[in-house]
Amino acid sequence: MNFKVFQADSAHQASHTALPATTTEAQEEHYVSIGANGLTPKQILQSLPKDATPAQQDSAIQANFKPVRKHLSDRPDTLRLPFDSVKAEVKDRPFYEESFFQKDSMYHPELPGGRYGVAGDPVPYSMHGDNVITGLLLACFVLGIIAFSHSRDFIFRQAKSFFRVKHGNTSTESETTSEFRFQMFLVFVTCLLLSLLAFFYTEETVSEPLILKSHYLLVAIFLALCLSYFILKALIYTFVNSVFFDSASNTSWLKSLLFVTSIEGVLLFPIVLLLIYFNLPMNTVLICTAIVVFLIKILSFYKCNVTFFRQNDFILQNILYFCTLEIMPLFMLLGSMLMIVNNLKINY
Repeated sequence: MNFKVFQADSAHQASHTALPATTTEAQEEHYVSIGANGLTPKQILQSLPKDATPAQQDSAIQANFKPVRKHLSDRPDTLRLPFDSVKAEVKDRPFYEESFFQKDSMYHPELPGGRYGVAGDPVPYSMHGDNVITGLLLACFVLGIIAFSHSRDFIFRQAKSFFRVKHGNTSTESETTSEFRFQMFLVFVTCLLLSLLAFFYTEETVSEPLILKSHYLLVAIFLALCLSYFILKALIYTFVNSVFFDSASNTSWLKSLLFVTSIEGVLLFPIVLLLIYFNLPMNTVLICTAIVVFLIKILSFYKCNVTFFRQNDFILQNILYFCTLEIMPLFMLLGSMLMIVNNLKINY
């Protein structure tokens, strides 16, 4: 693009070299707006064709005028503006970096201390999207299938002998170490499933936030409580039965109790899967869980009656024995879970 070049007159150049001290604001703006080639913005725009676009006019102005800092003040810059080229030392820190707690030993501005911006709404917790819970259930299923393939015959024999009691309450079924470990694994799965059901019920019904930092801590607390429940119940059964009954009957009852607890875990597993991955309503889950627990208690009551009170016509003793050592610990477990949840709530 060709531009016309105009030469400034001598009077104009003279006034530009020696600016009087009494110049007005308009004159001062006029002299400042002269470009490097002696042209004003008006002259540059007039030199352009009449059909010049605003972009071409802007390019012409930028080509002739360069921003230059002139007449800087000699006074010290107390504000320490960001474009100041002087690097401030630690003892001469810029004003915008200073703080009231600058000399405090606990002041560490290099450490992150907060969030920038406004925090958004957290994503609601979903059971089917929890990788840890999914991994636990998948591991229990795979290990259970592997153990069942090795102990299948033992389980079938034990199921047959559960309803067929021989004379003297003696059981001819002997179990190996691997079969005993498989039953203990199923007991652990039962405790894990009960703790997951209690955790999901708490998440569904309790609206107040808990003081725990992670959901898994609550699952671990419920799991430890369920394990303590089964261990304590086995110890109480061993102590009471050793006082009132013979050792053969006591051993037969403990094996039956271990088998029944394993069956409880197998029946609770599909309920938990339906709850997590098929959004089964919590009311339906509670009804199914209550049915499973009631069925297990009926089987335990039958085995207890056959093992200890088969030769006794007074069924009241069996009811008192069963309620004391089986029903009351179950209510204590539920009460302990409710008490733990109430103590973990945040009270505002």
